[in-house]
Amino acid sequence: MTINTKNNVAAMDVPFVREMADITYHMWNLGWDERNGGNISYILDESEVCKYMDTQNVIRTIPLSFPVNELAGMYFIVTGSGKYFKNVISDPESNIGVIRVSTSGESVEVLWGLSNNAVPTSELASHFMSHIERLKVDKDHRIVMHTHSTNTLAMTFIHDLDERLFTRTLWEMCTECIVVFPDGVSVIPWMVPGSSEIGRETAKKMKSHRVVIWPQHGIFGTGTTMDEAFGLIETVEKAAQIYMLVAHHEIKQRITDQQLIELAKAFGVTPVAGILREK
Repeated sequence: MTINTKNNVAAMDVPFVREMADITYHMWNLGWDERNGGNISYILDESEVCKYMDTQNVIRTIPLSFPVNELAGMYFIVTGSGKYFKNVISDPESNIGVIRVSTSGESVEVLWGLSNNAVPTSELASHFMSHIERLKVDKDHRIVMHTHSTNTLAMTFIHDLDERLFTRTLWEMCTECIVVFPDGVSVIPWMVPGSSEIGRETAKKMKSHRVVIWPQHGIFGTGTTMDEAFGLIETVEKAAQIYMLVAHHEIKQRITDQQLIELAKAFGVTPVAGILREK
């Protein structure tokens, strides 16, 4: 399978295609993305895209139900709607695609992949809105990753959904947590997925957080690289796993607020205000 008629590069030899294939397979293998669960979008540099494909060759145009003028002209590689993460590595062209937001911001242009009239993820609204907000606070932002990480999802059934309490519990589960996500996690109410409404609520939270929890559904994580976004979700999920293991047991010792404060100081991070109490 080739990705480009200019130099006949195999799809899996293209770095950003390989990244998507590797991470989606890994996430599926962890049990986080059953069936067609989960989706990823990744901002690409135009110069990188141009190395491997003819950006003047638009395969088809897909109208958007929501304008994204802020992203006009930007390039993305995205997972397809209804596609299984486990299949990306064996058939990337059918399961992911490279798209460009039109100059009007009212449609996307398919440049490669999404074969057989496939379309981008049904959560594209949430992805695009989150990209817009994260770029405002971090010019190096590139990744939005949504997954059904098992223990994080389970935790939303038994833990108070107040985001400050949720953050405090996660920080307490692993020494590294406050270092990896000192900005904490945010939580939105349960909402029907795939809508502009859930996209807007998620994006509001993305103004101050890199992780947004969707109760009884999963998690949205962001980052500057695929490793960073995945590592962030991985750390939250590990903390949630430990919580699910200890939640019904007597706790004899725990990481105190003062210890978390000392830990943050040692690693040069600033915990989000209002969660820890300093003695």
